[in-house]
Amino acid sequence: MNRRSSFALVAVLSLVFPLTLASQSSESNGAENSAPRVANGCASFAADTAGAGGTASSPRGADTSIHGFDPANLDRSVSPCDDFYKFADGGWIKNNPVPPDRAAWATFNKLRDHNEEALHQILEEAAKDKTAAPGSNWQKIGAFYSSCIDESQVESAGLKPLAPELQAIADIKDTAGLQAEIARLQRSGVNAVFFFTSEQDLKDSTQVIAGAGQGGLGMPDRQYYVDDDDRSKQLRAGYVKHMTNMLKLMGDDDATSAAEAKTVLDVETSLAKASKKREDLRDPETNYHRMPLAQLGELTPHFSWVSYFKEIGAPALKDTDIGQPDFFKQMDAALLSVPLADWKTYLRWHLVHAVAGSLTGKFVDENFDFYGRTLTGAKQLLPRWHRCVLATDGQLGEALGQYYVQRNFPPEAKAQALAMVRNLIAALHDDLSTLDWMSPATRVQAGKKLDAITLKIGYPDKWRDYSRFQVDRGPYVENVLRGNAFEVARDLGKIGKPVDRTEWGMTPPTVNAYYNPSMNEIVFPAGILQPPFFDPKADDAINYGGMGSVIGHEMTHGFDDQGAKFDGQGNLDNWWTPEDLKNFQDRGECISKQFEAFEIEPGLHGNGKLEEGEAIADLGGMTIAHAAYLKTLAGKSAPAPIDGFTTEQRFFLGWAQIWAANLRPEYARLIAKTDPHPLNQFRGNGPLTNTPAFAKAFGCGADSKMVRAEGQRCRIW
Repeated sequence: MNRRSSFALVAVLSLVFPLTLASQSSESNGAENSAPRVANGCASFAADTAGAGGTASSPRGADTSIHGFDPANLDRSVSPCDDFYKFADGGWIKNNPVPPDRAAWATFNKLRDHNEEALHQILEEAAKDKTAAPGSNWQKIGAFYSSCIDESQVESAGLKPLAPELQAIADIKDTAGLQAEIARLQRSGVNAVFFFTSEQDLKDSTQVIAGAGQGGLGMPDRQYYVDDDDRSKQLRAGYVKHMTNMLKLMGDDDATSAAEAKTVLDVETSLAKASKKREDLRDPETNYHRMPLAQLGELTPHFSWVSYFKEIGAPALKDTDIGQPDFFKQMDAALLSVPLADWKTYLRWHLVHAVAGSLTGKFVDENFDFYGRTLTGAKQLLPRWHRCVLATDGQLGEALGQYYVQRNFPPEAKAQALAMVRNLIAALHDDLSTLDWMSPATRVQAGKKLDAITLKIGYPDKWRDYSRFQVDRGPYVENVLRGNAFEVARDLGKIGKPVDRTEWGMTPPTVNAYYNPSMNEIVFPAGILQPPFFDPKADDAINYGGMGSVIGHEMTHGFDDQGAKFDGQGNLDNWWTPEDLKNFQDRGECISKQFEAFEIEPGLHGNGKLEEGEAIADLGGMTIAHAAYLKTLAGKSAPAPIDGFTTEQRFFLGWAQIWAANLRPEYARLIAKTDPHPLNQFRGNGPLTNTPAFAKAFGCGADSKMVRAEGQRCRIW
């Protein structure tokens, strides 16, 4: 997923929040907040538990001789029937405290560290090579990383690279000038007022159209502006203090900076109040409003879309999908009601906010103090080399990814992953054929959709072309701004053209996976096809419990509360009979209520409606993976126990180990408020409480804490 549409429909595996709020990966401050769309995105498997980035821990690539499940991860003082997550992962949790430069530490992080160290080695080589062919990918990744790592040059440049744009903001004379500057800033990747992007048309998946949606906030979500509890008030006060400090670093005096920070908060609060809640953004049908230009003019009479399209560099447009019309009505009113001077202050703030991680040390430290320390609890900033690796992956991911794949992803790994995916598809087909709550008519359509899923494994067949992205060894922030402009132009250049179904939304080293309903595709980057998810030297039970469940998770996203609304070609189209749809929705509501009941800390519960899709995919993914694993055993003798655990038990240990994690309390609160993925312990335990095969494997009685009564059990697949 490109970073301009990170909150779209795409179903991602992620563990927690998909934003690097604390990692501060240099080109972004991580607060790309409210969702611009609910369409054309991907649901990932795992949000970023990395949080605050990486420590200087040893690369996880070393062979520890443990393949599969390490018994040291267990906490045998806990019964698996009381709390399986603690039983399976308690030892790991005890022995893996959160490092000071992290908001969380999980099995995902160890794998990410290994991948990032591999990228680090590549980039160090490229940066030292002064003979690279000008304009080549090798030259670009080396130059970008070199400019990032060169702290003395960053300090010397200061704010000078921003001077032309700061002057343009100061020179705004009227509403027309304000609108033009909003477009110019967005063209440089600045989250000013709203989002504008390309998107796959929800009702004609062959075409790319223009889409606009709510945005313009500096904190992670609208709720940070409108919630009235004490913690929210404290965070708003902290945000104002942060803005004040940043504006002082820009040269304003104390009183002026404090007044300007209050102004920005007022403007953003008005935008937040007009924004939809995150759970409401998950409904594609209520976030799709394709409007011709005349209707756009009626919606926002004081905003010239024709002039805006021209200024931002969009092609000639006859219509645009407006995701959240009420937001744009408020934006239009604010263009008149908010004084021009206040808008200038708001834009000035968002410019420096967008590139704070690529400025001098004082800006980086202040930026981290709020987005890292306050919001996620991280204690230290990532080492600079680590931030620069993440930044290069963010800006030149497929250029860098080509070298990563060459060195770290052999063809046999792709073949093994593909074989497992096909086994999972076969298992889901078998399941669909026997579901007692689905009618034959719907079952046929579900099978057709499953057959139409596109599989993407490891890396793209067609690599991205970066020839128009100029990269040199000059001031780092200039490379960042040019990279942002390149990505915006590349994105908008797709409007009006047929959909490119070869495109990827994640870079090859990414430790994640996703399902995209508009493409009806499941995507597994090379980065995740490694231990603990997939280990060729481990037993099948562990691999199916881990990577098999990941694959099943993404497959069943095609049939979660969002994905089920799309047909096999990726169009928003109801293919269910009314009775089957009600049956499905009732089952989803069961899961939503279960996860809403989980308590994160006293008084704070999960958001079941926000988490419903991911929780459905977790339960479905594990269920289908278990069925696929059992098919591999058909006609064979049961494998001998390993470390005292039967093959059935090891499947569930494989499931549990991918969720092992420690999270700082601040970060857990952030996830609860903003992320569609439940917290790790609930993902680890929640599906198992609905799974009779788990209870049977560990001999759990009907009165066990890990066993729900049959009438309270949720079942879809």
